[in-house]
Amino acid sequence: MKPVYFDNAATTQLREEVIISMRSVMEGNYGNPSSSHSFGRASKALVEQSRKTIASFFNVSASEIIFTSGGTEADNLVLRSAVRDLGIEEIITSKIEHHAVLHTIDALAKEYNVTVKYVKLDLNGSIDLHNLESLLQNTTKKQLVSLMQINNEIGNILDLNTVAEMCETHGALFHTDAVQSVGHYNLDLQEVKIDFLAASAHKFHGPKGVGFAFIRKSTALKPLIFGGEQERGIRAGTESVHNIVGMETALKYAYSNLEKESQYIKNLKQYFIDKIKNTIPEITFNGLSDDINNSAYTLVNVCMPKTLGSASMLQFQLDLKGIACSRGSACQSGSAQVSHVLAEILSDDAIQKPSLRFSFSIYNTKEEVDYVVETLKSFIKA
Repeated sequence: MKPVYFDNAATTQLREEVIISMRSVMEGNYGNPSSSHSFGRASKALVEQSRKTIASFFNVSASEIIFTSGGTEADNLVLRSAVRDLGIEEIITSKIEHHAVLHTIDALAKEYNVTVKYVKLDLNGSIDLHNLESLLQNTTKKQLVSLMQINNEIGNILDLNTVAEMCETHGALFHTDAVQSVGHYNLDLQEVKIDFLAASAHKFHGPKGVGFAFIRKSTALKPLIFGGEQERGIRAGTESVHNIVGMETALKYAYSNLEKESQYIKNLKQYFIDKIKNTIPEITFNGLSDDINNSAYTLVNVCMPKTLGSASMLQFQLDLKGIACSRGSACQSGSAQVSHVLAEILSDDAIQKPSLRFSFSIYNTKEEVDYVVETLKSFIKA
């Protein structure tokens, strides 16, 4: 069996078309986009065309798309500038956000004395919308809500439209980390009144090191990185033209093939769930990840029987078998600590058991699922 890559929530394989488009730019468009000569103008044209294309997928103006090095920078740009420049005094978030959000908010609380409130979760890890409503009420402070669209560990999906309407009603700004959803779900930002959004290309078969922030025109964020006047003066630094074009190409293919590819992956996830439940019924699923209609179609998170020992040893054994998966966010994979997401939703007994995240893409097959499930079964029987 060839190596099996089931860690697509961490990063994805580059599409061949993306590689081709990036190679073409690297070979023929090496001018600095800020230069006034023909080489620079050619590169600038590629950057602006990519901006227009990406904006069109979300029904927004090209000027509202700011290129960044990825989702983490986009989250930092929005959150820090909102507090520093827009006068945000209170941030409402959850304890299961990505660390790009949580650690930034922690720093802002210390630096600017911002009040941080955490919305309650239900037993499956979904946001308690009634509690969110109550947190938005009865305050004189200027508020910002920061909640991710899809949780990167358990796949729970936030009702963006409802949250956006709540924020608009109460005069709060709304930021969402959409790293796990952009390229996998359609999103019309004229219909859903989000103020800020973060995305990263390598989650939808694009290159690493590039992403974007959506910043609605009505807001007035200022730079996090200072220097030149690139990106409307909001993000200084020479644009990575080949990466930006690669991201545009990846999004083009993601959205032009969305219906077919999402159904393929959804069927594969359902096959994985059914295979686990029929073959290894002792395994349970974390969050809503086994609910095919109420969780991301791209991932599942499973809790293994206690007899398997530590999660790190289990993952090591799977790696020896050529199987790539994760215990949670790749950004914290070097840590021995329990997943902060699972720590919020699992019982004391369940949190002692090893949990693993398996995430899928168009490049995976049912044969790979069979191999993984049989490998897990052999570990349990050992």
